Amino acid sequence: MDTQKKNQSKTQYTYEVLRARIVDGTYGPGHRIVIDQIAKELKLSIIPVREAIRQLEADGLIQYKPYSGAVVSIIDETEYLESLSVLAVLEGYATALGAKHMPKESIESLKSLNQQMNDALYNFEFEQFGELNRMFHTVIYNHCGNSSLQEQIRQTWQRLDRVRHTGSTFVPKRARESIEEHAHTIRLIEEQAPFSEIESFVRQHKMNTAKAFTQRKEVGKDLPKTTI
Repeated sequence: MDTQKKNQSKTQYTYEVLRARIVDGTYGPGHRIVIDQIAKELKLSIIPVREAIRQLEADGLIQYKPYSGAVVSIIDETEYLESLSVLAVLEGYATALGAKHMPKESIESLKSLNQQMNDALYNFEFEQFGELNRMFHTVIYNHCGNSSLQEQIRQTWQRLDRVRHTGSTFVPKRARESIEEHAHTIRLIEEQAPFSEIESFVRQHKMNTAKAFTQRKEVGKDLPKTTI
C-alpha cells in the first residue's frame, strides 16, 4: 500500500471513530475535539485527524468556533422540536388515512423495513437506521391518497434535515422503543383499528421522539463536561 492510500485509510478510520462517537451521543452538541489528544489516543499523526475533522465539518457534524476550535455542531433545538410536533400531526393523520388503503405487500414491506432497522441498530449503523425509518413512514403516507398532505410531510422532513444532524439528535434508547412502536403501528393497520386510534398512536409515536430528545438534553446538563 502506497503512502497516499495509507493516509486515506487512516483518515477514514479516524472519521468513522469520531462520527460513531458523535452519533451515539458520546460527543454531545458543543463538545470540543482536541486534535492532538485524538491523534495520541488513536496512535496516529495529526494529519489524518485533521482530514477526518474536515470531512465531518462537510457533513455538518462539526464546526469551528473562535477560541474553541473544532466542536460538535449545535442544532436549532426550538425549530427541531417544533418541526417534530408538526410532523406528528401530519403523519398521524396520513397514517390513519393510509391504513384503509394499505395492500398486503406494503404491510409486508413495513415489517421488512422494521426488521432492517432492528438489524441496523444492533450493528450501530445509525445513519442506515435513519434512512430506513424515513422509508418506513414514506411507505405509509404514500397510501394516504392526499397529495397536498404528502407534500406537507416531505417539506417538514426537509426542514428537519436542515436543522438536525444524526449525531445531535440520535437517542439509542429511543431507537429501540421506536422499533417496538412501529411493530404496534403495523398491527393496528393489519387489524383495521379505528381511525382515531391509529392517528393518536402515530402522533404520540413522533412526540415520544421529541420527549426523548428533551430528556437527554436535561440529563446532559447534569453531566460533567469532558474534552477528549
